[in-house]
Amino acid sequence: MVMKRTHSPEETFELAARLADGLRPRDIVALVGELGAGKTRFVQGLASGLGVPDDVFVRSPSFVLINEYRGGRMPLYHFDFYRLERSDELGDLGIEEYLDGDGASVIEWADRFPGALPERAQLVEFRIVDEHTRELKY
Repeated sequence: MVMKRTHSPEETFELAARLADGLRPRDIVALVGELGAGKTRFVQGLASGLGVPDDVFVRSPSFVLINEYRGGRMPLYHFDFYRLERSDELGDLGIEEYLDGDGASVIEWADRFPGALPERAQLVEFRIVDEHTRELKY
C-alpha cells in the first residue's frame, strides 16, 4: 500500500490525474473517507487524466447516484453510494453493467457496501490531517 500526502485540492487533483494513466476498462477505484476529504476532487483529477474535456463539469452524483463522463480515452463512471440505504439498490442502478463495461468506474463512499464490490476494486482511503493536508492510501 502506498501512502501520499497532498497539501491542497490542486495536489489531490494532480495525483489522481497521474494515476489515471494506469486505468484500464473494467478498473474500479473505491474511495473511502469522511466528508470533505477530497474524494470528488480526486475524481475530477481522474477525469482530467483520462482526457475528459475541460468544459465537462465533474461533480459528485449524490442525488443522481451515477454520472458518466465521456470524451476521454475511455468512459469514466462515477458512483456515489452515500444516499443509498440498502445494497439491493445497487442492482437497480445496473451497476454490474458499468463495472464490467467499456470504462473505468470510481465509487465514492464505497465503504457503505464493501461486499458489493468485486475483489479487483482498488481501494483509496482518504484521511483529513489538517485544513489543507490529506493523506491518501492506495
